[in-house]
Amino acid sequence: MAEATAGTYRWSREAYDRAVDAGVFGPDDRIELIDGEIVGMTPQGSRHAAAVIMVAKVVERAFGAGCHVRPRTPLAIGPDSEPEPDIAVVEGAPGDYLDAHPTTALLAVEVSDDSLRRDRTVKQRLYARHGLPEYWIVALPDARLEVHREPAADGYRSVRIYRRGDRVAPLARPGTEIAVDDLLP
Repeated sequence: MAEATAGTYRWSREAYDRAVDAGVFGPDDRIELIDGEIVGMTPQGSRHAAAVIMVAKVVERAFGAGCHVRPRTPLAIGPDSEPEPDIAVVEGAPGDYLDAHPTTALLAVEVSDDSLRRDRTVKQRLYARHGLPEYWIVALPDARLEVHREPAADGYRSVRIYRRGDRVAPLARPGTEIAVDDLLP
């Protein structure tokens, strides 16, 4: 007699989107699809929520026309992943994405508190593997900005740390500097 084995069901982005459209997950279900797994996201505390809003405003000013900032919305970055970064800067206007989520971003930002370890490992490798040119972590516990660049299959090749008093220019807007103080609560 053959022995039955249990396994993990891997979700495709297509199946996940169908489940979302069918209402399988409710509006209060804070989840995202990462490498075929439905993963719960940590609840937002007030400090985290305020920092996300601060970062969104600063980044929106820095990128200006031709791009828009998408806070906590999906990126369809592969056949089995649909993460929801705290901030994604994408080309075009919101109306360009009425029928499908963006498949890339000029910049993805995670504001990290309880999720810091996961953002430095799982999310970092995911964004790099899918070729996002730049990934920032606003590390609240460390009061610093971690800038990841040069994506590769196993992660970003360049990581620079910025602290209060420093300035950083996004790759897609090299002539525009952002004060790190403006990103940290």
